Amino acid sequence: MKNKKVKELKEDAILDIKVNKTYYMMSKAALFTLLNDIYTKEDGNPDKFVEDLINKEYGELDDKQRAFYTLTLLVGEIEKQAIANDAFIEKEVDVEKLKAELKKVQDAEDSSED
Repeated sequence: MKNKKVKELKEDAILDIKVNKTYYMMSKAALFTLLNDIYTKEDGNPDKFVEDLINKEYGELDDKQRAFYTLTLLVGEIEKQAIANDAFIEKEVDVEKLKAELKKVQDAEDSSED
């Protein structure tokens, strides 16, 4: 079998990536999906979940923990740059309406699992 060429970033490479709102929201959704899956499997033990992420080396984390950690860093960097560039807006959210909408989504997911 022949060797293949692949591209890899240089060790000292720092990239400045442009991100729009849709990509930011997709990244957050992926992060929350992983959080829900990992957190559920950890039997809802937030202390252990956070302790593992903080105390274990990246290579010691399982695949989902590594993906969660990576997305957390990505979303954190997006938010850091958004703050620095005054790119956030504040708006009021009806908490009860939001809870009701989230409950509908959860109920729909629960019924699709049956």
